[in-house]
Amino acid sequence: MPLRKFVWCLAVLALSIAAFSQASRAGIVDAPGADLRVDLYTYGPGAVYWERFGHDALVITDTASGEAYAFNYGLFDFEQKDFYFNFARGIMIYRAAAWPAADDIQQYSGEGRSITDQHLNLTPAQRAALRDFLVWNVQPEHARYRYRYFADNCTTRVRDALNRALDGALQRQLTGPVAETYRSETDRLMSGQPWLMYLLDLGLGPYADQPLTRWTGAFIPARLMQELRGVRASDGAPLVQSETVVSPQRLPSPPAQAPDMRWPLLIAGLVLGSAFIVAAWLRDQYDIERWWFAVVGTLYASLAGIAGVLMLVLWFGTAHRAAWANENLWLFNPLAWLLVPALLRVRRPGAASTRFGIAIAALMTLLSIFALISKLLPGFPQHNLPWILFALPAWLGLSCGLWMMRRAFHPQIDANERE
Repeated sequence: MPLRKFVWCLAVLALSIAAFSQASRAGIVDAPGADLRVDLYTYGPGAVYWERFGHDALVITDTASGEAYAFNYGLFDFEQKDFYFNFARGIMIYRAAAWPAADDIQQYSGEGRSITDQHLNLTPAQRAALRDFLVWNVQPEHARYRYRYFADNCTTRVRDALNRALDGALQRQLTGPVAETYRSETDRLMSGQPWLMYLLDLGLGPYADQPLTRWTGAFIPARLMQELRGVRASDGAPLVQSETVVSPQRLPSPPAQAPDMRWPLLIAGLVLGSAFIVAAWLRDQYDIERWWFAVVGTLYASLAGIAGVLMLVLWFGTAHRAAWANENLWLFNPLAWLLVPALLRVRRPGAASTRFGIAIAALMTLLSIFALISKLLPGFPQHNLPWILFALPAWLGLSCGLWMMRRAFHPQIDANERE
């Protein structure tokens, strides 16, 4: 081989090695679309209440270098300035960020949360476009956004990014209604902590009961993972090329359906209402019954008033859209506080309830009856029947108890008041 040709071959070989080495070092930011791989990692529910909905991330891998980064949305920081105050007002500024995918795997598997990897069937151009958008989105000047639990969270951002890369094909395919609502999904996922489940359900207004579609219903990581299994890519093949469980769920999994709150709350309301009547009937025989009626009645009225004030504050004083126009205000509102003096009065031996107290209790009962009737009328879409089944017998029992304390044992009170 002539020397010139030999030198030329060595130069070409050196340039090829250099080019390959540069490509291997380029990583996901500079890699061509043909070298990229896109996966959706879905993480199961965690143990802490804000982890109960699960989480997900888009993982971009440069197959030439092996570099893999997880792009996460919905990140918050307790140390953020005025975090708790803004959280209470419903003004939550969260952010997007990226880090090595191995860190995600280590963290979530270490917490006992499942990791499911869906390898997505995207064209090289779609993979590159998705990579470019995600890299742009995690830059400090673009990373922060206004977080909304149902409409703009970690999963809806992932869903929207995929839909963008697919030129809207994802949204076009996720049509049709689903049986779930924001409320039912919240109740289902929070059922592992019943006290929090009941509290959240009480605070959710009619927004949480709006009909959902497959698109809007995919605001939860597990639901989006399910929906992607039936989506077709641009070439007509399934969008999910393969699905692998990287780590199993070792923490308790949420139920498939939301718990039915009607029976527990109805039984609780009947027990409380009946106890008010029995305590009123026995008040002159046992001091404990009189005190029980006064103390428990005061506690119930106080909590009903507090609940009403909080619902009004959420409606008129915050941006928590899901809590606005809460129809549970028919059942629990500040009017209940007007009962407290009348209830404290009957703790004394021989004391009778006032007509004003009876009137307020009767009004709360009538409002609860209206709330029940409203479920048959248009314009009252909130699914709050369980709370009506609790409040109506409780208010009815309290009203009857106050009436009994005045009429059954002290019929002379009205005559004395007239004199």
